[in-house]
Amino acid sequence: MNLPKHIQKRYPTFSELLYNFFATITGLTIFNWEIIKQGLMPPLEISEIKKHMNELGIKTFPIVSITGFVIGLVIVMQSEPVFIRFGASDYLPGATALSIVRELAPVITALIFAGRVSSGIGAELGSMRVTEQIDAMEVSGINPFKYLVVTRVIATTMILPLLTIYVMFLSIGGGFVALTISQGMNFEYYKNAVVNSITFGDFIPSITKTFVFGYIVGLVGSYKGYIADGGTEGVGKASTTAVVLASLIILLFDTVLVKISLLLWPL
Repeated sequence: MNLPKHIQKRYPTFSELLYNFFATITGLTIFNWEIIKQGLMPPLEISEIKKHMNELGIKTFPIVSITGFVIGLVIVMQSEPVFIRFGASDYLPGATALSIVRELAPVITALIFAGRVSSGIGAELGSMRVTEQIDAMEVSGINPFKYLVVTRVIATTMILPLLTIYVMFLSIGGGFVALTISQGMNFEYYKNAVVNSITFGDFIPSITKTFVFGYIVGLVGSYKGYIADGGTEGVGKASTTAVVLASLIILLFDTVLVKISLLLWPL
C-alpha cells in the first residue's frame, strides 16, 4: 500500500543506529561521572533519598510479591518432571532454592524494577524538562542534578537489594506450595533441604550485584528523562527507551557478574 510520504514510517539506517548507540554510551558515561562527582559533594539530600526509597519500594511491592511467588511455583512445576525422570526428586527443593537465590530472584526482580521504576523516572524527569521546571530550578539557584538525579539513583541502588531478598523468600515459599500440592511435601523436610543447599556464599554475589542493577535502573531512567526534548512525544520516548536500555544493560552486566561470582564463590 502506497502511503503519502508525510505519514510513511521511516526506519533508521544501520549507520544511524550505530551512531545513536555510541552517542548513548558516551552520554551515559558522562552522566554517570557527573552523578559520582555530585554524589560525593556535600550536602546529601537525605530527606529526598528517603522519600524516593519509600515511594519506589512501596509501589513496587505488589508486583514483585506476585512475581516472586509465581517464580517458585513455575520453577518447581517445570523442574519436577525432569528430576523425577532422572530419579533425583530428593534434590528438587535444594536445587530450586539454589537457582532462585543465585540467579532468578536478582535478575527477574531487577527487570521488573526496571520496567516499573526506570520508565517512571524517565517520564517524571522528562516532563520536568519539557515544561522547563528544571531550567526554573537552575535559575532559582537550586542544583537540579543533585536534587533530582543523584537522590533517585541512590534510592534505586539501596531499595533493589531489599526487594530482591523479599522476592527470594517468596519464591522459595512458592516452591514449597507447589511441592505440597504435587507431593504433599513436609515443611520440615523442605526447610532442611533448602538450608543445607544454600550457603552464605550464595547470598553474597546475588545481593551484591543487585546494588549494580539498582544503580543501572536509576542511571538510565534519570539520563533519558533529563535529556528529553520534543514535548509530550519526547517524554513518552524517554520512558519507553529507558526500560529497554536499562533491561539490556542489566542482562549484559549480569553475564559478566555471573562469571566473576563463579570465580570468587564457586558452587
